[in-house]
Amino acid sequence: MSAQPVLVLVPGVAGGGTHAMPYAVAEEAAAQLTVIDLGVTRGDGVFETVGVFDGAPQNLGPHLQRLARSAEMLELPAPDLDILEEAFALAVHEHADVPELSVRVVMTRGNEGSGRPSAWIHARESVDWSRERAGIRVAALSRGLPSTVVADAPWLLAGAKTLSYAGNMAAVREAKRRGADDVLFVSTDGYALEGPTSTLLVRHGEAFSTTPVSAGVLQGTSVASAFALLAAEGASTGERLMTPAEVAASDGAWLLSSTRLVAPITHLDAQELPQDPELTARLLDHLRGR
Repeated sequence: MSAQPVLVLVPGVAGGGTHAMPYAVAEEAAAQLTVIDLGVTRGDGVFETVGVFDGAPQNLGPHLQRLARSAEMLELPAPDLDILEEAFALAVHEHADVPELSVRVVMTRGNEGSGRPSAWIHARESVDWSRERAGIRVAALSRGLPSTVVADAPWLLAGAKTLSYAGNMAAVREAKRRGADDVLFVSTDGYALEGPTSTLLVRHGEAFSTTPVSAGVLQGTSVASAFALLAAEGASTGERLMTPAEVAASDGAWLLSSTRLVAPITHLDAQELPQDPELTARLLDHLRGR
Protein backbone atom coordinates (compact mmCIF):
# COMPACT_ATOMS: atom_id res chain seq x y z
CA MET A 1 0.00 0.00 0.00
CA SER A 2 1.15 3.52 -0.80
CA ALA A 3 0.55 6.87 0.87
CA GLN A 4 0.70 8.37 -2.62
CA PRO A 5 -2.39 8.71 -4.81
CA VAL A 6 -3.54 5.52 -6.48
CA LEU A 7 -4.74 5.29 -10.09
CA VAL A 8 -6.80 2.38 -11.42
CA LEU A 9 -7.54 2.32 -15.15
CA VAL A 10 -10.83 0.69 -16.16
CA PRO A 11 -10.70 -0.22 -19.89
CA GLY A 12 -13.60 -2.62 -19.35
CA VAL A 13 -15.94 0.08 -18.05
CA ALA A 14 -18.53 -0.70 -20.71
CA GLY A 15 -18.46 -4.44 -19.91
CA GLY A 16 -18.90 -6.99 -22.64
CA GLY A 17 -16.10 -9.30 -21.54
CA THR A 18 -13.67 -8.18 -24.28
CA HIS A 19 -10.91 -7.19 -21.86
CA ALA A 20 -8.71 -9.82 -20.23
CA MET A 21 -8.14 -7.32 -17.41
CA PRO A 22 -11.12 -4.95 -17.14
CA TYR A 23 -9.23 -2.86 -14.56
CA ALA A 24 -5.69 -2.59 -13.22
CA VAL A 25 -3.51 -0.33 -11.08
CA ALA A 26 -1.44 2.07 -13.22
CA GLU A 27 1.45 4.44 -12.55
CA GLU A 28 -0.21 7.57 -11.22
CA ALA A 29 2.62 9.88 -12.29
CA ALA A 30 2.94 8.49 -15.83
CA ALA A 31 1.03 9.64 -18.92
CA GLN A 32 -2.20 7.65 -19.24
CA LEU A 33 -4.55 9.83 -21.31
CA THR A 34 -4.16 11.03 -24.90
CA VAL A 35 -4.63 14.62 -26.00
CA ILE A 36 -7.54 13.60 -28.22
CA ASP A 37 -9.62 12.12 -25.41
CA LEU A 38 -12.95 13.92 -25.57
CA GLY A 39 -12.94 14.31 -21.80
CA VAL A 40 -9.96 16.63 -22.29
CA THR A 41 -10.92 18.41 -25.49
CA ARG A 42 -14.64 18.90 -24.78
CA GLY A 43 -15.29 17.95 -21.17
CA ASP A 44 -17.40 15.17 -22.66
CA GLY A 45 -17.71 12.80 -19.75
CA VAL A 46 -19.10 12.20 -16.30
CA PHE A 47 -17.68 11.68 -12.85
CA GLU A 48 -18.42 11.03 -9.20
CA THR A 49 -16.37 11.75 -6.09
CA VAL A 50 -16.85 9.41 -3.16
CA GLY A 51 -15.64 9.96 0.38
CA VAL A 52 -14.02 7.01 2.16
CA PHE A 53 -13.87 7.34 5.94
CA ASP A 54 -11.73 4.97 8.00
CA GLY A 55 -11.69 2.63 5.02
CA ALA A 56 -15.46 2.59 4.46
CA PRO A 57 -16.90 4.28 1.33
CA GLN A 58 -20.06 6.25 1.92
CA ASN A 59 -22.99 5.91 -0.50
CA LEU A 60 -20.92 4.12 -3.14
CA GLY A 61 -23.99 2.45 -4.66
CA PRO A 62 -25.96 5.70 -5.03
CA HIS A 63 -22.88 7.42 -6.46
CA LEU A 64 -22.38 4.75 -9.12
CA GLN A 65 -26.07 4.74 -9.95
CA ARG A 66 -25.92 8.52 -10.37
CA LEU A 67 -22.88 8.08 -12.64
CA ALA A 68 -24.95 5.71 -14.77
CA ARG A 69 -27.81 8.24 -14.94
CA SER A 70 -25.40 10.98 -15.98
CA ALA A 71 -23.88 8.70 -18.63
CA GLU A 72 -27.34 7.95 -19.98
CA MET A 73 -28.12 11.68 -20.19
CA LEU A 74 -24.91 12.18 -22.23
CA GLU A 75 -25.72 9.10 -24.35
CA LEU A 76 -22.49 7.42 -23.27
CA PRO A 77 -22.24 3.62 -23.15
CA ALA A 78 -23.82 2.23 -20.00
CA PRO A 79 -21.04 1.66 -17.44
CA ASP A 80 -20.69 -1.78 -15.88
CA LEU A 81 -21.29 -0.87 -12.25
CA ASP A 82 -20.01 -4.22 -10.94
CA ILE A 83 -16.66 -3.65 -12.65
CA LEU A 84 -16.50 -0.08 -11.35
CA GLU A 85 -17.29 -1.25 -7.82
CA GLU A 86 -14.49 -3.84 -7.97
CA ALA A 87 -12.05 -1.29 -9.39
CA PHE A 88 -13.06 1.17 -6.68
CA ALA A 89 -12.34 -1.41 -3.98
CA LEU A 90 -8.92 -2.05 -5.53
CA ALA A 91 -8.06 1.67 -5.48
CA VAL A 92 -9.01 1.95 -1.81
CA HIS A 93 -7.13 -1.24 -0.93
CA GLU A 94 -3.95 -0.07 -2.67
CA HIS A 95 -3.96 3.29 -0.88
CA ALA A 96 -2.41 3.58 2.57
CA ASP A 97 -4.88 3.73 5.45
CA VAL A 98 -5.86 7.33 6.11
CA PRO A 99 -8.84 8.76 8.02
CA GLU A 100 -10.37 10.41 4.96
CA LEU A 101 -9.90 9.44 1.34
CA SER A 102 -11.31 11.16 -1.74
CA VAL A 103 -11.94 8.77 -4.64
CA ARG A 104 -12.94 10.06 -8.06
CA VAL A 105 -14.61 7.84 -10.66
CA VAL A 106 -14.35 9.24 -14.19
CA MET A 107 -15.78 8.08 -17.51
CA THR A 108 -15.31 9.94 -20.80
CA ARG A 109 -16.41 9.36 -24.39
CA GLY A 110 -12.81 8.33 -25.10
CA ASN A 111 -10.51 9.16 -27.97
CA GLU A 112 -12.24 11.06 -30.73
CA GLY A 113 -13.58 8.63 -33.32
CA SER A 114 -12.71 5.49 -31.34
CA GLY A 115 -16.19 4.70 -30.03
CA ARG A 116 -14.57 3.33 -26.86
CA PRO A 117 -14.99 5.14 -23.54
CA SER A 118 -12.12 5.89 -21.19
CA ALA A 119 -12.48 5.38 -17.46
CA TRP A 120 -10.36 5.53 -14.37
CA ILE A 121 -10.53 5.74 -10.60
CA HIS A 122 -8.21 8.04 -8.67
CA ALA A 123 -7.83 7.78 -4.90
CA ARG A 124 -6.01 10.39 -2.84
CA GLU A 125 -5.96 11.59 0.73
CA SER A 126 -8.67 14.17 1.30
CA VAL A 127 -7.81 17.78 2.05
CA ASP A 128 -8.44 19.14 5.55
CA TRP A 129 -12.05 20.35 5.61
CA SER A 130 -12.15 21.25 9.30
CA ARG A 131 -12.45 25.00 8.71
CA GLU A 132 -15.32 24.63 6.24
CA ARG A 133 -17.11 22.15 8.51
CA ALA A 134 -17.10 24.86 11.18
CA GLY A 135 -18.97 27.26 8.92
CA ILE A 136 -18.82 29.06 5.58
CA ARG A 137 -19.91 32.37 4.13
CA VAL A 138 -21.88 31.91 0.91
CA ALA A 139 -22.58 34.28 -1.97
CA ALA A 140 -25.84 33.96 -3.95
CA LEU A 141 -24.95 34.01 -7.65
CA SER A 142 -27.11 33.56 -10.72
CA ARG A 143 -26.79 30.30 -12.61
CA GLY A 144 -28.29 31.98 -15.67
CA LEU A 145 -30.93 29.28 -16.12
CA PRO A 146 -34.58 29.02 -14.99
CA SER A 147 -35.82 26.37 -12.57
CA THR A 148 -37.75 24.88 -15.51
CA VAL A 149 -34.57 24.08 -17.47
CA VAL A 150 -34.97 20.29 -17.25
CA ALA A 151 -38.37 20.41 -18.93
CA ASP A 152 -37.58 23.30 -21.29
CA ALA A 153 -34.06 22.40 -22.43
CA PRO A 154 -32.97 18.87 -21.48
CA TRP A 155 -30.05 19.10 -23.93
CA LEU A 156 -28.35 21.49 -21.49
CA LEU A 157 -27.83 18.44 -19.22
CA ALA A 158 -28.87 20.19 -16.02
CA GLY A 159 -28.76 17.57 -13.29
CA ALA A 160 -26.00 15.50 -14.92
CA LYS A 161 -22.61 15.40 -13.19
CA THR A 162 -20.43 16.15 -16.20
CA LEU A 163 -16.76 17.03 -16.46
CA SER A 164 -17.70 20.53 -17.69
CA TYR A 165 -17.07 22.29 -14.37
CA ALA A 166 -15.31 25.43 -15.63
CA GLY A 167 -18.39 27.57 -14.95
CA ASN A 168 -18.78 26.15 -11.44
CA MET A 169 -15.16 26.90 -10.59
CA ALA A 170 -15.46 30.41 -12.05
CA ALA A 171 -18.42 30.98 -9.71
CA VAL A 172 -16.35 29.90 -6.70
CA ARG A 173 -13.61 32.35 -7.69
CA GLU A 174 -16.21 35.12 -7.96
CA ALA A 175 -17.53 34.25 -4.50
CA LYS A 176 -14.03 34.53 -3.07
CA ARG A 177 -13.61 37.93 -4.70
CA ARG A 178 -16.75 38.93 -2.77
CA GLY A 179 -15.29 37.71 0.50
CA ALA A 180 -17.28 34.46 0.61
CA ASP A 181 -16.15 30.83 0.71
CA ASP A 182 -18.70 29.22 -1.58
CA VAL A 183 -21.71 29.79 -3.81
CA LEU A 184 -25.44 29.22 -3.70
CA PHE A 185 -26.66 29.24 -7.28
CA VAL A 186 -29.96 31.01 -7.97
CA SER A 187 -32.24 30.39 -10.94
CA THR A 188 -33.27 33.24 -13.22
CA ASP A 189 -36.81 32.92 -11.86
CA GLY A 190 -35.56 33.51 -8.34
CA TYR A 191 -35.10 30.13 -6.62
CA ALA A 192 -32.18 28.81 -4.59
CA LEU A 193 -30.63 25.80 -6.31
CA GLU A 194 -27.38 24.20 -5.09
CA GLY A 195 -23.69 24.89 -4.64
CA PRO A 196 -21.11 24.27 -7.39
CA THR A 197 -20.13 21.00 -5.68
CA SER A 198 -22.82 20.60 -3.03
CA THR A 199 -26.50 20.17 -2.20
CA LEU A 200 -28.59 22.64 -0.21
CA LEU A 201 -30.25 21.60 3.08
CA VAL A 202 -32.51 24.13 4.83
CA ARG A 203 -34.28 23.97 8.18
CA HIS A 204 -37.57 25.66 9.06
CA GLY A 205 -38.53 24.54 12.55
CA GLU A 206 -38.59 20.74 12.45
CA ALA A 207 -38.99 20.64 8.67
CA PHE A 208 -35.93 20.13 6.46
CA SER A 209 -35.98 20.83 2.73
CA THR A 210 -33.77 20.56 -0.32
CA THR A 211 -34.21 21.78 -3.89
CA PRO A 212 -36.24 19.49 -6.20
CA VAL A 213 -34.26 17.61 -8.82
CA SER A 214 -36.82 18.88 -11.34
CA ALA A 215 -35.24 22.36 -10.93
CA GLY A 216 -32.06 21.12 -12.63
CA VAL A 217 -29.93 20.30 -9.59
CA LEU A 218 -27.87 17.19 -9.06
CA GLN A 219 -29.64 14.47 -7.10
CA GLY A 220 -27.81 14.62 -3.77
CA THR A 221 -26.46 11.43 -2.20
CA SER A 222 -25.42 13.14 1.04
CA VAL A 223 -28.77 14.87 1.50
CA ALA A 224 -30.54 11.53 1.10
CA SER A 225 -28.44 10.16 3.98
CA ALA A 226 -29.10 13.28 6.04
CA PHE A 227 -32.84 12.95 5.43
CA ALA A 228 -32.73 9.36 6.72
CA LEU A 229 -31.17 10.53 9.99
CA LEU A 230 -33.51 13.51 10.39
CA ALA A 231 -36.62 11.44 9.64
CA ALA A 232 -35.53 8.88 12.23
CA GLU A 233 -35.30 11.73 14.75
CA GLY A 234 -38.89 12.76 14.00
CA ALA A 235 -38.33 15.66 11.61
CA SER A 236 -40.16 16.05 8.32
CA THR A 237 -38.10 16.06 5.14
CA GLY A 238 -38.81 16.83 1.51
CA GLU A 239 -38.12 18.78 -1.65
CA ARG A 240 -39.45 22.24 -2.42
CA LEU A 241 -38.46 25.39 -4.22
CA MET A 242 -37.17 28.12 -1.90
CA THR A 243 -36.09 31.66 -2.57
CA PRO A 244 -32.75 32.95 -1.28
CA ALA A 245 -34.78 35.14 1.13
CA GLU A 246 -36.41 32.01 2.57
CA VAL A 247 -33.00 30.41 3.02
CA ALA A 248 -31.67 33.54 4.71
CA ALA A 249 -34.68 33.64 7.06
CA SER A 250 -34.46 29.93 7.93
CA ASP A 251 -33.52 28.24 11.18
CA GLY A 252 -30.31 27.02 9.60
CA ALA A 253 -28.86 25.94 6.27
CA TRP A 254 -26.03 23.69 5.15
CA LEU A 255 -24.21 22.73 1.97
CA LEU A 256 -23.70 18.96 1.86
CA SER A 257 -21.20 17.05 -0.26
CA SER A 258 -19.42 13.73 -0.36
CA THR A 259 -15.95 14.70 0.91
CA ARG A 260 -16.45 18.02 2.69
CA LEU A 261 -19.63 16.46 4.08
CA VAL A 262 -21.34 19.20 6.12
CA ALA A 263 -20.68 22.92 5.81
CA PRO A 264 -23.07 25.09 7.86
CA ILE A 265 -23.84 28.41 6.19
CA THR A 266 -22.98 31.22 8.59
CA HIS A 267 -23.87 34.03 6.17
CA LEU A 268 -25.79 34.20 2.90
CA ASP A 269 -24.45 37.37 1.36
CA ALA A 270 -24.77 39.87 4.26
CA GLN A 271 -27.46 37.94 6.16
CA GLU A 272 -26.28 35.96 9.19
CA LEU A 273 -27.93 32.57 9.67
CA PRO A 274 -28.59 30.67 12.94
CA GLN A 275 -26.15 27.93 13.87
CA ASP A 276 -26.75 24.54 15.50
CA PRO A 277 -23.32 23.00 16.21
CA GLU A 278 -24.86 19.93 17.85
CA LEU A 279 -26.99 19.10 14.83
CA THR A 280 -24.08 19.80 12.50
CA ALA A 281 -21.94 17.36 14.50
CA ARG A 282 -24.65 14.67 14.31
CA LEU A 283 -24.95 15.12 10.56
CA LEU A 284 -21.18 14.98 10.18
CA ASP A 285 -20.90 11.75 12.16
CA HIS A 286 -23.80 10.21 10.26
CA LEU A 287 -22.32 11.06 6.85
CA ARG A 288 -18.97 9.65 7.99
CA GLY A 289 -20.76 6.41 8.77
CA ARG A 290 -20.21 6.55 12.52
